[in-house]
Amino acid sequence: MQKLGEVLSGWRPSGGPIGDPLVTIRSAWAEIVGTDVARSAQPVAIQGSALVVLTASGAWSQQLSFIERNILARINELGVRSIERLRFRIGTIRTPHAARHVVRRSPNRRTSSVIAGKPSTVADALLRFRRVVELQRETHRAVGGTFCVSCNAPIAAGTTCVPCASETLRRLTETCARMLFEAPWLDAESVIAAIPGLNAETYDGIRRGALRGWLDELRLARRRADAGAPIDRAWIRRLASSYVLLETRIDPHRLELDSPVRRNALGDLYPFIRAIESDLEC
Repeated sequence: MQKLGEVLSGWRPSGGPIGDPLVTIRSAWAEIVGTDVARSAQPVAIQGSALVVLTASGAWSQQLSFIERNILARINELGVRSIERLRFRIGTIRTPHAARHVVRRSPNRRTSSVIAGKPSTVADALLRFRRVVELQRETHRAVGGTFCVSCNAPIAAGTTCVPCASETLRRLTETCARMLFEAPWLDAESVIAAIPGLNAETYDGIRRGALRGWLDELRLARRRADAGAPIDRAWIRRLASSYVLLETRIDPHRLELDSPVRRNALGDLYPFIRAIESDLEC
Protein backbone atom coordinates (compact mmCIF):
# COMPACT_ATOMS: atom_id res chain seq x y z
CA MET A 1 0.00 0.00 0.00
CA GLN A 2 1.37 3.41 -0.97
CA LYS A 3 1.46 6.38 1.35
CA LEU A 4 -1.04 9.12 0.59
CA GLY A 5 1.71 11.68 0.05
CA GLU A 6 3.39 9.50 -2.57
CA VAL A 7 0.14 9.04 -4.45
CA LEU A 8 -0.72 12.74 -4.43
CA SER A 9 2.79 13.83 -5.44
CA GLY A 10 2.43 11.97 -8.73
CA TRP A 11 -1.09 13.11 -9.50
CA ARG A 12 -1.71 15.42 -12.48
CA PRO A 13 -5.01 16.56 -14.01
CA SER A 14 -6.11 14.15 -16.72
CA GLY A 15 -7.04 15.18 -20.25
CA GLY A 16 -10.60 13.89 -19.74
CA PRO A 17 -13.58 15.63 -18.14
CA ILE A 18 -12.58 18.20 -15.54
CA GLY A 19 -14.26 19.96 -12.65
CA ASP A 20 -13.43 23.55 -11.85
CA PRO A 21 -11.12 24.69 -14.70
CA LEU A 22 -9.39 27.27 -12.49
CA VAL A 23 -8.52 24.60 -9.92
CA THR A 24 -7.20 22.41 -12.72
CA ILE A 25 -4.99 25.21 -14.06
CA ARG A 26 -3.73 26.26 -10.62
CA SER A 27 -2.79 22.68 -9.73
CA ALA A 28 -0.56 22.41 -12.81
CA TRP A 29 0.58 26.05 -12.98
CA ALA A 30 4.14 25.48 -11.73
CA GLU A 31 4.67 22.83 -14.42
CA ILE A 32 3.19 25.07 -17.12
CA VAL A 33 5.32 28.17 -16.46
CA GLY A 34 8.10 26.83 -14.21
CA THR A 35 8.56 27.18 -10.47
CA ASP A 36 10.50 30.46 -10.70
CA VAL A 37 7.78 32.18 -12.74
CA ALA A 38 5.05 30.66 -10.54
CA ARG A 39 6.45 32.58 -7.58
CA SER A 40 5.77 35.87 -9.37
CA ALA A 41 2.63 35.05 -11.36
CA GLN A 42 -0.50 33.16 -10.33
CA PRO A 43 -3.82 32.42 -12.08
CA VAL A 44 -6.61 33.94 -9.96
CA ALA A 45 -9.79 33.93 -12.04
CA ILE A 46 -11.45 33.08 -15.33
CA GLN A 47 -13.43 35.85 -17.02
CA GLY A 48 -15.21 34.63 -20.12
CA SER A 49 -12.52 33.20 -22.39
CA ALA A 50 -9.67 34.94 -20.51
CA LEU A 51 -7.51 33.57 -17.72
CA VAL A 52 -6.69 36.37 -15.27
CA VAL A 53 -3.09 36.10 -14.07
CA LEU A 54 -1.90 38.11 -11.08
CA THR A 55 1.73 39.23 -11.54
CA ALA A 56 4.23 40.88 -9.24
CA SER A 57 5.06 43.65 -11.73
CA GLY A 58 4.46 44.96 -15.23
CA ALA A 59 7.73 43.36 -16.31
CA TRP A 60 6.44 39.92 -15.35
CA SER A 61 3.21 40.59 -17.27
CA GLN A 62 5.23 41.55 -20.34
CA GLN A 63 7.43 38.46 -20.12
CA LEU A 64 4.43 36.16 -19.78
CA SER A 65 2.75 37.79 -22.78
CA PHE A 66 5.71 36.63 -24.89
CA ILE A 67 4.95 32.97 -24.08
CA GLU A 68 1.17 33.35 -24.04
CA ARG A 69 0.64 30.91 -26.89
CA ASN A 70 2.74 28.23 -25.18
CA ILE A 71 0.81 28.69 -21.93
CA LEU A 72 -2.53 28.44 -23.73
CA ALA A 73 -1.38 25.28 -25.49
CA ARG A 74 -0.41 23.68 -22.17
CA ILE A 75 -3.74 24.68 -20.63
CA ASN A 76 -5.52 23.12 -23.58
CA GLU A 77 -3.62 19.88 -22.95
CA LEU A 78 -5.11 19.82 -19.44
CA GLY A 79 -8.57 19.56 -20.98
CA VAL A 80 -9.52 23.21 -20.41
CA ARG A 81 -10.70 24.26 -23.87
CA SER A 82 -12.42 27.53 -22.99
CA ILE A 83 -9.31 29.69 -22.38
CA GLU A 84 -8.35 31.74 -25.45
CA ARG A 85 -6.18 34.48 -23.99
CA LEU A 86 -4.47 35.76 -20.85
CA ARG A 87 -5.32 38.94 -19.00
CA PHE A 88 -2.76 40.32 -16.57
CA ARG A 89 -3.34 42.15 -13.31
CA ILE A 90 -0.56 43.51 -11.10
CA GLY A 91 -0.84 42.86 -7.39
CA THR A 92 0.61 41.12 -4.34
CA ILE A 93 1.48 37.48 -4.85
CA ARG A 94 0.43 35.28 -1.95
CA THR A 95 2.81 32.43 -1.23
CA PRO A 96 2.32 29.41 1.01
CA HIS A 97 3.51 29.80 4.59
CA ALA A 98 6.29 27.28 4.04
CA ALA A 99 7.60 29.23 1.08
CA ARG A 100 7.76 32.40 3.17
CA HIS A 101 9.96 30.74 5.74
CA VAL A 102 13.48 32.14 5.57
CA VAL A 103 16.38 29.99 6.64
CA ARG A 104 18.81 32.02 8.68
CA ARG A 105 22.42 31.13 8.10
CA SER A 106 25.15 31.62 10.59
CA PRO A 107 27.57 34.42 9.75
CA ASN A 108 30.63 33.54 7.76
CA ARG A 109 33.61 33.26 10.09
CA ARG A 110 35.82 35.32 7.83
CA THR A 111 33.19 38.05 7.72
CA SER A 112 32.67 37.94 11.49
CA SER A 113 36.36 38.39 12.11
CA VAL A 114 36.46 41.47 9.93
CA ILE A 115 33.46 43.19 11.49
CA ALA A 116 34.39 42.34 15.10
CA GLY A 117 34.76 45.41 17.28
CA LYS A 118 33.72 48.98 16.58
CA PRO A 119 35.35 51.12 13.87
CA SER A 120 37.46 53.96 15.22
CA THR A 121 36.91 56.37 12.31
CA VAL A 122 34.61 56.86 9.34
CA ALA A 123 37.40 55.73 7.03
CA ASP A 124 37.83 52.58 9.13
CA ALA A 125 34.06 51.89 8.93
CA LEU A 126 34.13 52.23 5.14
CA LEU A 127 37.16 49.97 4.90
CA ARG A 128 35.42 47.30 7.01
CA PHE A 129 32.28 47.56 4.90
CA ARG A 130 34.23 47.15 1.66
CA ARG A 131 36.02 44.12 3.06
CA VAL A 132 32.73 42.51 4.14
CA VAL A 133 31.31 43.01 0.65
CA GLU A 134 34.44 41.54 -0.92
CA LEU A 135 34.27 38.47 1.31
CA GLN A 136 30.58 37.97 0.58
CA ARG A 137 31.27 38.15 -3.16
CA GLU A 138 34.17 35.70 -2.80
CA THR A 139 31.89 33.30 -0.92
CA HIS A 140 29.19 33.69 -3.56
CA ARG A 141 31.67 32.96 -6.34
CA ALA A 142 33.09 29.95 -4.45
CA VAL A 143 29.69 28.22 -4.28
CA GLY A 144 29.12 28.65 -8.02
CA GLY A 145 27.25 31.94 -8.03
CA THR A 146 27.62 34.43 -10.86
CA PHE A 147 27.31 38.20 -11.23
CA CYS A 148 25.07 40.33 -13.40
CA VAL A 149 26.90 41.56 -16.49
CA SER A 150 25.06 44.89 -16.28
CA CYS A 151 25.19 45.92 -12.60
CA ASN A 152 27.60 43.28 -11.19
CA ALA A 153 25.07 42.20 -8.55
CA PRO A 154 25.38 38.59 -7.30
CA ILE A 155 22.88 36.19 -8.89
CA ALA A 156 22.26 32.48 -8.48
CA ALA A 157 22.80 31.67 -12.16
CA GLY A 158 22.69 33.18 -15.62
CA THR A 159 24.16 36.45 -16.81
CA THR A 160 21.64 39.15 -15.83
CA CYS A 161 19.72 39.91 -12.63
CA VAL A 162 15.94 40.27 -12.71
CA PRO A 163 15.87 44.09 -12.34
CA CYS A 164 18.38 44.58 -15.18
CA ALA A 165 16.62 42.03 -17.38
CA SER A 166 13.31 43.79 -16.71
CA GLU A 167 14.79 47.19 -17.54
CA THR A 168 16.33 45.84 -20.76
CA LEU A 169 13.00 44.33 -21.72
CA ARG A 170 11.19 47.58 -20.91
CA ARG A 171 13.52 49.60 -23.15
CA LEU A 172 13.32 47.00 -25.91
CA THR A 173 9.52 47.00 -25.72
CA GLU A 174 9.33 50.78 -25.72
CA THR A 175 11.62 51.11 -28.75
CA CYS A 176 9.83 48.40 -30.71
CA ALA A 177 6.36 49.72 -29.86
CA ARG A 178 7.36 53.22 -30.97
CA MET A 179 8.65 51.89 -34.29
CA LEU A 180 5.47 49.85 -34.82
CA PHE A 181 3.39 52.97 -34.25
CA GLU A 182 5.45 55.30 -36.43
CA ALA A 183 6.13 52.80 -39.25
CA PRO A 184 3.49 50.04 -39.00
CA TRP A 185 4.02 49.06 -42.64
CA LEU A 186 7.50 47.64 -41.94
CA ASP A 187 7.75 43.86 -41.98
CA ALA A 188 8.99 41.88 -38.97
CA GLU A 189 12.43 41.24 -40.46
CA SER A 190 13.06 44.98 -40.94
CA VAL A 191 12.05 45.85 -37.37
CA ILE A 192 14.10 43.02 -35.84
CA ALA A 193 17.15 44.05 -37.87
CA ALA A 194 16.80 47.67 -36.75
CA ILE A 195 16.60 46.96 -32.99
CA PRO A 196 19.60 45.21 -31.36
CA GLY A 197 18.56 42.38 -29.05
CA LEU A 198 15.11 41.94 -30.57
CA ASN A 199 14.16 38.46 -31.79
CA ALA A 200 11.13 37.08 -33.59
CA GLU A 201 9.38 35.76 -30.46
CA THR A 202 9.79 39.02 -28.56
CA TYR A 203 8.70 41.02 -31.60
CA ASP A 204 5.56 38.91 -31.95
CA GLY A 205 4.67 39.46 -28.30
CA ILE A 206 5.22 43.23 -28.51
CA ARG A 207 3.19 43.44 -31.73
CA ARG A 208 0.24 41.57 -30.24
CA GLY A 209 0.44 43.67 -27.08
CA ALA A 210 0.52 46.89 -29.09
CA LEU A 211 -2.51 45.89 -31.14
CA ARG A 212 -4.49 45.04 -28.00
CA GLY A 213 -3.49 48.30 -26.33
CA TRP A 214 -4.32 50.45 -29.36
CA LEU A 215 -7.69 48.78 -29.77
CA ASP A 216 -8.50 49.38 -26.10
CA GLU A 217 -7.48 53.02 -26.48
CA LEU A 218 -9.74 53.47 -29.52
CA ARG A 219 -12.67 51.94 -27.67
CA LEU A 220 -12.03 54.17 -24.69
CA ALA A 221 -12.01 57.22 -26.99
CA ARG A 222 -15.38 56.16 -28.41
CA ARG A 223 -16.86 55.84 -24.92
CA ARG A 224 -15.53 59.28 -24.00
CA ALA A 225 -16.97 60.76 -27.19
CA ASP A 226 -20.36 59.14 -26.52
CA ALA A 227 -20.31 60.68 -23.05
CA GLY A 228 -19.54 64.13 -24.47
CA ALA A 229 -15.98 64.24 -23.11
CA PRO A 230 -13.27 65.89 -25.24
CA ILE A 231 -10.94 63.66 -27.26
CA ASP A 232 -7.90 64.33 -29.43
CA ARG A 233 -9.39 63.56 -32.84
CA ALA A 234 -6.13 63.95 -34.75
CA TRP A 235 -4.43 61.50 -32.41
CA ILE A 236 -7.30 59.01 -32.67
CA ARG A 237 -7.16 59.14 -36.47
CA ARG A 238 -3.42 58.47 -36.47
CA LEU A 239 -3.79 55.67 -33.91
CA ALA A 240 -6.51 54.03 -36.02
CA SER A 241 -4.31 54.28 -39.11
CA SER A 242 -1.37 52.60 -37.34
CA TYR A 243 -3.66 49.90 -35.97
CA VAL A 244 -5.09 49.05 -39.40
CA LEU A 245 -1.71 48.99 -41.12
CA LEU A 246 -0.08 46.84 -38.45
CA GLU A 247 -3.06 44.48 -38.25
CA THR A 248 -3.52 44.00 -42.01
CA ARG A 249 0.09 44.38 -43.25
CA ILE A 250 -1.29 46.11 -46.33
CA ASP A 251 0.71 48.62 -48.36
CA PRO A 252 -0.34 52.09 -47.09
CA HIS A 253 -0.46 53.37 -50.69
CA ARG A 254 -3.09 50.76 -51.52
CA LEU A 255 -5.28 51.29 -48.46
CA GLU A 256 -8.48 53.26 -49.12
CA LEU A 257 -10.56 54.83 -46.36
CA ASP A 258 -13.70 52.96 -47.36
CA SER A 259 -12.03 49.68 -48.29
CA PRO A 260 -13.39 46.35 -46.98
CA VAL A 261 -9.95 45.64 -45.49
CA ARG A 262 -10.23 48.71 -43.30
CA ARG A 263 -13.82 47.94 -42.34
CA ASN A 264 -12.90 44.43 -41.27
CA ALA A 265 -9.87 45.58 -39.28
CA LEU A 266 -11.76 48.24 -37.31
CA GLY A 267 -14.98 46.27 -36.93
CA ASP A 268 -17.59 48.12 -34.87
CA LEU A 269 -15.15 51.04 -34.45
CA TYR A 270 -15.26 51.82 -38.18
CA PRO A 271 -18.23 54.30 -38.08
CA PHE A 272 -16.64 56.14 -35.15
CA ILE A 273 -13.28 56.49 -36.92
CA ARG A 274 -14.87 57.55 -40.21
CA ALA A 275 -16.90 60.21 -38.40
CA ILE A 276 -13.71 61.61 -36.88
CA GLU A 277 -11.97 61.61 -40.25
CA SER A 278 -14.93 63.39 -41.86
CA ASP A 279 -14.90 66.06 -39.15
CA LEU A 280 -11.17 66.65 -39.63
CA GLU A 281 -11.53 66.86 -43.41
CA CYS A 282 -14.19 69.60 -43.15
